[in-house]
Formats: sequence, structure tokens, C-alpha cells
Amino acid sequence: MAEFSSVNGGRELGGFNAQGLPTHPEYQNYIRRWEFLIRSYLGGIEYRFGNYLTKYVMESSGEYISRIAQTPLDNHCKSVVHIFNSFLFRTEPDRDFGSMEGMPELESFLKDADLEGRTWDSFMKDVNILSSVYGHVLVLCDKSDVNVGTRAEELEQGLRPYVSIYTAENILDWSFTRLPSGLYECSYVKLLEREMRADNVNVQFYVRTITKDTITIESYEPNKKNALNVVEVKPNNLGKVPVVWVYAQRSPTRGIGVSDIGDIADMQNGIYNELSEIEATIRLSGHPSLVKTIDCQASAGAGAIINMPNDLDPGLRPSLLQPSGQSIDSILNSVKSKIEAIDRMAFLGSMRAIETRAMSGVALQTEMLQLDVKLNEKARNLELAEEQIWRLFARWMNMTFDGEIKYPTQFQVRDRNYEMDLLKKAADSNPADPRVKAAIDMKILDMLDLDEDEITALKNPNLLDINNVPEVEDEEEIEEEPKMMIDPVSGQERTVSNPDELRQLVKDGWVERDEG
Repeated sequence: MAEFSSVNGGRELGGFNAQGLPTHPEYQNYIRRWEFLIRSYLGGIEYRFGNYLTKYVMESSGEYISRIAQTPLDNHCKSVVHIFNSFLFRTEPDRDFGSMEGMPELESFLKDADLEGRTWDSFMKDVNILSSVYGHVLVLCDKSDVNVGTRAEELEQGLRPYVSIYTAENILDWSFTRLPSGLYECSYVKLLEREMRADNVNVQFYVRTITKDTITIESYEPNKKNALNVVEVKPNNLGKVPVVWVYAQRSPTRGIGVSDIGDIADMQNGIYNELSEIEATIRLSGHPSLVKTIDCQASAGAGAIINMPNDLDPGLRPSLLQPSGQSIDSILNSVKSKIEAIDRMAFLGSMRAIETRAMSGVALQTEMLQLDVKLNEKARNLELAEEQIWRLFARWMNMTFDGEIKYPTQFQVRDRNYEMDLLKKAADSNPADPRVKAAIDMKILDMLDLDEDEITALKNPNLLDINNVPEVEDEEEIEEEPKMMIDPVSGQERTVSNPDELRQLVKDGWVERDEG
């Protein structure tokens, strides 16, 4: 049994977490914020457990809990995070694995990356979602150290690298060392792991401490403060800490990221409190409070009878207190302005709007550009992180990763409804110049997302069905049988035997002359 030490990794630590485990100094500064962010994303009962409603003066605990249970959450954080995720993974990343291509271990890893059934694409989507919420997550690339004789035995037993996600509250401590090359490398990390015991009721806590030389696994008993039981100490055969930090956005503090929903979560909490005010106002307006003396006998409900003493002072007669519902409109306007602020912060004003908003074309274009830049930055961070993970994977396989990972960088974020409205207005103006009409038609074709053959057929009306143009398998056959082509506009004729020249003429609108 080892006692907790106030020093770990060669430096003083900042404090202890909820389980009494020593943590990094920055951990203490951010842990409550991380808890708030993940609850804001999850919503539901997790958000209610956070007690994020403002408690009234003189409000009892029972009344406060009842108000929490009756207040709904309009979850904007989850909406924003999943919109970002859908854009980033609408097109699959281009992955070139180099010399690892075709390896059985690689194929198995892509189908089940974390040994829990998640494919590699699904795993990276989860990494992106959680990093967007917390600002950063850690990905551990590990491999079982079971000793086998041959690679065939490894394949038979499924011994290959796998990955795991550790969210911010489970990264207890960390340290970075600057190498002579100037690169900062993680030299120490302490991770908290939870797993259910055999009774499926109690939770067993483990602390995994990884350095370049050793890996130490310790069990933690919550009912025994300041005590860790060493379960296993083994050498780190990889020679480096096999972890990768994945950032949503980088902050000035190494190891800490900036959440995509930080300000949005605060605004969502403001809406949450205002929805509570609306609910209370509606309830109190429909059910006014009866004010009476103790001697008056009254019952609630329609047609209730109130018995008053004969000697009751007229000024003490029972009365009803009913708040005005006029404040509801002002609260709803405040909620609406907060939602618009969330859309501005996320650059999603035109996408999440449930009603038409008065935005100029320049404003829409600027918002789309800002969203495209943000998505591009997130794609670059994921691309960098994935390449680092594949380097660790290759290192576990005693190889060097010589492939390349490319995430999409052009997301073509467009408000098609707005653009189509503009094109319709332009077409309805009946421009005199045919070139302007042609330009409008080209823009409409671009909006329709047609394939190349369909666009060619529409541009050349003389080609009634471009799909019926016979494919030429042997170019020598064309040279033996020249075709007589004619330009329908100028009437010019030309005999063509070269296949490249024939394709160019067809593209330009020429058609084959009908000998009949």
C-alpha cells in the first residue's frame, strides 16, 4: 500500500479531486467548468443534477427541487456540436496507410478500434464530439503485453494495438518535456479509470500512471482515504508515453483546450433560468393564491365557499393574489435574443433559424465564411491528432508510419434557399443580354448538383440523351470509319477520325450528320 504524495512527476501538485487523488494545478481550476460543459451537452437528468437554476431567497430545498423537475432544457449545446460533427464527417477523410496497407492488424483495428465494437470512423467522431465539449481529450494507444512466440499467434489471439478516450476530468495529472529539437513531448500522465465490479453495483477505481520507463496501475478504495494499492508495475516497452492530445482549439496552457460551447453553455443556462420564470408565471397566473385569516374556513377549487367570522374586520376579508402575465412577453423576447446570440457565436444563424431572418447577402456570406474557417481549423486539429495516433500504432507494430491523412478542408457551406431566391428574382427580371441569361442558367445548374454528363446534355440541347452516345472501346475502329460532323449553328461540316477531336466537337455542340 502506497500513501499519497504531494509530489509526483518531479513537481508539486495542485490539490486533490473528488475521490481524494492528487491532481495537476490546472485541474483544480477547470474541473467544475468541465463538469458544467459535459452536463450542458448531455442535458436531461445530468443537467438537473447540476442544480444550475438560481435559487430564490427564502425558497425551501423541496420547492427548489420541484422547480428543477418542472423546468425544461432547450439544449443548444448538443445541437451546435452535432452540426459541426456532421459537416466534418460528411465526407470521409482520405487515409493512405503506406506500408501498413493490407495488414491484418490494420484491418481488424479499422473495424474495432477500441475493442468495444466501435469502428475507427465512429471512434474519431466521438473524439471530435468530446473534444468540442471539453476543449480537449486524450487518446491512449496501447497494446496488450501478453507474451506469444510468433506473429501468427498474435493474430490468432487478436493481440494488436487499440485506442481509448480519456475525457478531461479523468486526466488527473500530466507533464510535458521540451526535446532538444524544440518539440514538446508528453513525459508523464496520470489517468483515472472506472469499471464495474463483479456485483455490477459498486465501481472500482484504478489509477494508471505512465512515464517513458514504467507503467504503474493502482487500485483506489473510496472508503479508504489517501491510500492506493499497487496492482501492477511493468516496464514501458514503447519507450514513450503513448498518448495524443486532441484539441478543439488550443489555449495558452499546454494540455488545456478551449471548448466550442463554452460561451454557448452560459447562454443556454440563461435561457434555462428564464424558462423557469415563464413556467412559474404561467402556473401562478392560472392558480392565484388565496390570502385569508386563520379563522376563515375556505377550500380550494371552483365554487368553493368561504366562511368568515361575523366580527371579522372588513379590511381582513379574504382576497386573491394573481400575478400579471404581461412579463411573459418580455421574457420570451429575452429568450429569443439569447438564441440569436448563440447562433452568432456558432456562425449558424442561417442554418438553425426556424423563421426567416433579415440578413443581407454580405452578412450571410461572411457568416458562411467564418463557419468554413472554423470547420477547417477543427479538421486540421483532427488530421494532426490522427497522424500522431497512427505513428503510435505503427510503433507498436515495430514499423514507421509513412502514410498520410487528409481531412476535408472545403466544406462548401451555402444557404441554397437564399441563393435560389436571388437567382429566381434575377431570372424574373428578364435581362435583355442573352449572356446574362446564360450566366443565370449556369448558376442554377451549379445549385442542382448535377453530374458532369447531365450538365453536358443540358448545355447541348442537340444531344438528346448523352447517355446513349456509344462508347468506343477501340480507337483504331474510329480511324477506319471517319464520321461526318456538323455544327448546327454555323452549318460547318468536318470529317473526323481522331477520337480526341471527335470528343471535343461533341463537347462544343457538334452532332453527327444524318446521311438520310
